[in-house]
Amino acid sequence: MKNKRYKIRKTLQALFFDFDGVIVDSSTIKTDGYRILFNQYDDEFINKIVKYHQRHGGISRVDKIRYAHHHMLESPLTDDELSYWSEKYSKLVLEKVINTDWIAGAENFLKSIHGSMPVFVISGTPEDELRYIIKQRKMEVYFQEILGSPVQKPAHIRNLLKAYSLTPEQCIFIGDALTDYNAARETGLDFIGIKGEVDFPSGTAVLPNCRELQEEIKNNFIWQE
Repeated sequence: MKNKRYKIRKTLQALFFDFDGVIVDSSTIKTDGYRILFNQYDDEFINKIVKYHQRHGGISRVDKIRYAHHHMLESPLTDDELSYWSEKYSKLVLEKVINTDWIAGAENFLKSIHGSMPVFVISGTPEDELRYIIKQRKMEVYFQEILGSPVQKPAHIRNLLKAYSLTPEQCIFIGDALTDYNAARETGLDFIGIKGEVDFPSGTAVLPNCRELQEEIKNNFIWQE
């Protein structure tokens, strides 16, 4: 009789989540925010900034707005002007994100794992705004750390791995952007994609939402509940 081969599964230590499009259904809100923010410009430019935003999901709005003015409009902003544009964008999206729906399955998933392991949010949203949104939505109980820009995601991940004595290969990043995928690869985390506005590299585990997230994780990790 031939020996059976079994997949060696690792014990899961912690979960790292992006926020927009992964926990709450806000990706369209954020994209439409750029359309409104730049509505004084022609459709060709608006389409360019929207595509740039979608390709660089998870990057700070400050960086996107700076890039749009400097490289697309060839009209660099002063620091004060950049703050004005960033605050204007925040006003366009903030209340909508607070009131939008959860991504399907996300709330139930977070409830099911609450207290069983560290769970972190790492987003490109400005950190103060991110924490305000999560507090207003009464979601803070689910997360050990809530971290946003201007610090980039790989730096946040490395800091958390050290602070919580975590092994990268025993942690998962769940995101909907290539920025999330690249941050996971750069820091050694496993990755699960949530289907959004970009396509992930071939072979990436991608789910339509969070309904099957628990099953996907348990297929690859030992989950000590």
